[in-house]
Amino acid sequence: MPQVLRFIPMSTNHERSMNNHKGSGELDRVFQALDGFRIEVPSWGFANTGTRFGKFVQAAAATTIEEKFADAAEVNRLTGAAPTVALHVLWDLPGGVGDAAKIKALEQKYGVRAGSINPNLFQDQQYKYGSIANPSAEIRRMALDHLLDCVEIGKALDAPDLSIWIADGSNYPGTQSMRRRIGYMEEVFAATHAALSAEQRMLIEYKPFEPAFYHTDIADWGMALELARRAGPQACVLVDTGHHYQGTNIEQIVTWLLSAGALGGFHFNDRKYADDDLTLGSIDPYQLFRIFHEILSVGERERASIAFMIDQSHNLKGKMEAMVQSVVTAQELYARAALVDHARLSELQDECRLVDAEETFRSAFWTDVRPMVRAWREARGLPAEPLKELAESGYMERITEERGSKNANAVSSYA
Repeated sequence: MPQVLRFIPMSTNHERSMNNHKGSGELDRVFQALDGFRIEVPSWGFANTGTRFGKFVQAAAATTIEEKFADAAEVNRLTGAAPTVALHVLWDLPGGVGDAAKIKALEQKYGVRAGSINPNLFQDQQYKYGSIANPSAEIRRMALDHLLDCVEIGKALDAPDLSIWIADGSNYPGTQSMRRRIGYMEEVFAATHAALSAEQRMLIEYKPFEPAFYHTDIADWGMALELARRAGPQACVLVDTGHHYQGTNIEQIVTWLLSAGALGGFHFNDRKYADDDLTLGSIDPYQLFRIFHEILSVGERERASIAFMIDQSHNLKGKMEAMVQSVVTAQELYARAALVDHARLSELQDECRLVDAEETFRSAFWTDVRPMVRAWREARGLPAEPLKELAESGYMERITEERGSKNANAVSSYA
């Protein structure tokens, strides 16, 4: 049955206790922030994943699209913040639009909806030298046809976002015309944009390298922004936090995209070296706090359409545990960012009182919001401690038993 979130008023004693712990104004800000916070989980995050060297199979990993929906529904039940699940078309809808009825039935059964539709323009053999930027007009047409199919899937599922990442590029100087490939991408994106309904968007993602190592066709936010502008008004930029060089000021990029009205959404994960796809906040939680701060610094209307999505690999962590941990971490960091005193910070910035400004900023980050987040969960009829509830609910034991034999027969190496 679909999970229904119920508002349960806090008891007077509980509310008084929380107000003693933190000012009622701060508690209200945390409650308001969490009430409006939603983050999408990826279907592929529940399945067996790995690296180019191989993968380690987990007994509880999802093996079917129904199992992915069941896991996503459990994450939403535990956190109250993840009502949608991103779909990868070739992995989740191999029959294309014909599979939409099956997805709609799973939505009804599990109470979570299809979220962003993710084309696959990197897996098939014909994309060896690129997809939408391939020198072959025939292969570019194949890629466009796939994108158009994804648009129709989005329409059938009432899923507004088409989330596009391409692996196109080259590995050696002089082997491809970077200039011509820009034109190829413009043509494909324009045709895709023309097929969108009024409710749909194109989110264009960028990545500096991998699998292309000399030049990547959409290597940074400026390229993605310009391609979005040339495609049309329903195209915008998607920021993957792992897709940046070391030391990149991602929150500045976010600010520029907000200013340009072109920030479509995020793929959240974390990294130590490159695109490590580690769980969000595991390496640098301060970075995600800074990003959330920039978003909460603008008006509610400006940030209303920003899609928060998780895109990470749980190769060693348990699939369910890692996903719940990630959503909870995102909630806590968003709550911390909501505690920044913007009026006071603005005054200190204008007066160039550097230390006072930084301490005002950092004090919100260092605030232990977990008691306030716990109070919000209890007030909303959610488990007070999602990870503990997952461990004690029996869900992990049940899916491990149900899926263990199927996963035991899975291929454990890419070689």
